[in-house]
Amino acid sequence: MNIKIIPLATKKIELRKITFDMLNKTIELPDQTVKGYGGRTVKQKIYNIDNKDKLLRVVCETEGKDTIAVTAYLTSQIKKYLKVNK
Repeated sequence: MNIKIIPLATKKIELRKITFDMLNKTIELPDQTVKGYGGRTVKQKIYNIDNKDKLLRVVCETEGKDTIAVTAYLTSQIKKYLKVNK
């Protein structure tokens, strides 16, 4: 799998202090993948940052064998976004 990051996403990732290692791990080994808008997917993974659990959400598009990161952000609202199978 080839991972590409659009320039705007690169800026936002750096501003939000998300490491490229975290981004790659989330895309390659997500805790969960959910449907996003417009045919996009959202890869999600929980990280412990400063002794607090945060959910990294990476919005992706697929183009052939390439996964393109459109944006990424950390949230503390894990219950809101992480789907639990009942």
